Amino acid sequence: MRISLIQTNIIWENKEENLKLLNEKLETLRNTTDIVVLPEMFSTGFSMNSRILAEPVDGPTITTLKKWAKEYNFAITGSYISSDNNTYYNRAFFLAPSGESFYYDKHHLFRMGEEPLHFSAGEQKCIFNYKEWNICLNVCYDLRFPVWLRNTNNSYDLLLIVASWPTPRIKVWETLLYARAMENQSYVCGVNRIGKDGNNLDYPGKSMLLDAKGGCLTSFKEGEENIQTVEIDIESLQSFRDKFPVWKDADSFILS
Repeated sequence: MRISLIQTNIIWENKEENLKLLNEKLETLRNTTDIVVLPEMFSTGFSMNSRILAEPVDGPTITTLKKWAKEYNFAITGSYISSDNNTYYNRAFFLAPSGESFYYDKHHLFRMGEEPLHFSAGEQKCIFNYKEWNICLNVCYDLRFPVWLRNTNNSYDLLLIVASWPTPRIKVWETLLYARAMENQSYVCGVNRIGKDGNNLDYPGKSMLLDAKGGCLTSFKEGEENIQTVEIDIESLQSFRDKFPVWKDADSFILS
């Protein structure tokens, strides 16, 4: 499986310009990768202006991304501001070139940024199969909660975290990505934005892709605008899980 991480700046609340700039990047990846991973709220930045910026799943943002996924022959994942019957979500998406799509509404809303005042929390996990890989899709603040992300009985092989994680807490971002990879014996791909947002918060990026042993397969320099593509291997992951099956001794639990 080839995964392309796009670490990029986001123009504040300007969906048209962000989509235009994204298309220029996606064109360079045509037929060269399997999954393209974008940051959280890739088209607006981490804005609380949900009532103005929200779109349904059949709105122009998702419709455009679906078209590009088919045209360029790869899946696209990230998150955007979504609306369902006047309820607003920080909604992650995974759009396959076949037209198949999966959605996940961010479960842990960032209270320090007043996200719960402007969005509703999702209640369902999102684990799906794509190209014989089981993939778990999550958003930013979810990374802090290991129970929510626990890989019970190897239910997923790849954990995707799309994020807007600011500079003051970037050490936490890096540490938790490593922890989630090792404790869950899974590949972990974390993509964070760069630049400043409309609240003057700075984002350093530091996106990375880790293997199940906590090995770093690729990482980005702080503040670097770049695309990196890495190939990951399901057979080596399964072999490691067979040889070192810590998952068999995990505690069982039920989320309430």
